[in-house]
Amino acid sequence: MILPIIAYGDPVLRKVGVDIDKDYPNLDELIENMKETMVNASGVGLAAPQIGKAIRLFIINATPFSEDEELEKAEREFLSKFDRVFINAKIIKEEGDEWAFNEGCLSIPDIREDVFREEKITIEYLDENFEKHVEEINGIAARIVQHEYDHIEGILFTDKISSLKKRLIKKKLENISKGKIKCDYRMKFPLLKRR
Repeated sequence: MILPIIAYGDPVLRKVGVDIDKDYPNLDELIENMKETMVNASGVGLAAPQIGKAIRLFIINATPFSEDEELEKAEREFLSKFDRVFINAKIIKEEGDEWAFNEGCLSIPDIREDVFREEKITIEYLDENFEKHVEEINGIAARIVQHEYDHIEGILFTDKISSLKKRLIKKKLENISKGKIKCDYRMKFPLLKRR
């Protein structure tokens, strides 16, 4: 089932997610719904807070980046298989040079900004079968993980841009929270006036 994506301004996007266990209600169905929602919105990642759940769960499918001819062949091949479920994730280490990449977010449509992040991470997480993984990830894949991980920490990519850029997009952000935006996927707006 395709779920509505929570828009900028909703308090759930600012909550730190709580850990879940195997007994979380309808977890398999939730993960499938998140995958369907992400694909429908042409996203490469989706975190549970973006569908209204303040839990430590996010999914990533970076296969669209495997078509990017500007990336090295080895990275494209890695991205073509980078399809994961992250439960109770914890970034253990971020390292390497910070580099800029133009990021967007399904909860903040029509806004893209350059965000600086370290190039390599080590992350510990459980997969959908609750098997533990500790993985070192770099490049575009690391950036996608960092972006989605921020969501379960109550952080948005717009928190990582300069004060000047924040002032320049302030009105656009207000319009998103009020539902004054055209979007080709289902959204739920926190400040939309009900008639």
